[in-house]
Amino acid sequence: MKEQFKKFLNEEQDPKAIEKIASKLSDLLMKNEEIGYIAVQKKPAITVLPDSIVMTNKRIIICQPKNLGLSMNFIDYTWDEIEGTFVKENILGSEFSFTTRTNMEVYIDYIPKIQARKIFTYAKEQLDILKSGSALNATIIDEVPVISIEEEVEIIEEMETEEVIDFAQIMPVSQPNFIAENQEFQEISTNPKDKSLSDLSQDELFEKLQNYKKLLDNGLILQGEYDAFKKEILSFM
Repeated sequence: MKEQFKKFLNEEQDPKAIEKIASKLSDLLMKNEEIGYIAVQKKPAITVLPDSIVMTNKRIIICQPKNLGLSMNFIDYTWDEIEGTFVKENILGSEFSFTTRTNMEVYIDYIPKIQARKIFTYAKEQLDILKSGSALNATIIDEVPVISIEEEVEIIEEMETEEVIDFAQIMPVSQPNFIAENQEFQEISTNPKDKSLSDLSQDELFEKLQNYKKLLDNGLILQGEYDAFKKEILSFM
């Protein structure tokens, strides 16, 4: 484990502080957790027990030696708890700080400037990764329509008992878009003169798939019907 921390000794880190952290962190790291950077406090006067900041791919760990180095306090914050990170460069070192989603502010001063910049950059990268993953999950959820069992049964029952064949008989004349879409559905689903899917070009297949999507969005067909149409069309693309 100590060999792993030698790479953090080239930017003014205190070797003794790194050694103490190395001896403690071996039991603290979680499964698949990797250390990205370690910054060590460096005050103008000789600092026997400097605080340290450990950046991993899962969290920020604040290390605070106590009792003349015989013990150490560890405080950690996972990346999804952190709202933002900040660096303020002063004449004597920099102050690194971050805020949590509960409006808590945590800071450590007298961090050498190059170390402060490194942990700031690493923190931004981890937060960007977290945001990208959240945005991707949100997009996937938005694209998948959620229909409860009760709603699906209700829709099926309405379609089974509905006797109106021509929607134009019950819809006002002031809604041409709905009528046009219904006519489009009738043309797509009932016209026996349509070409078979195997005879259509890629552009025609894609256009037909788009038409079915419009019908689904307007409530003219069920999700299950759309999925069946989509599966059949994609088999020819």
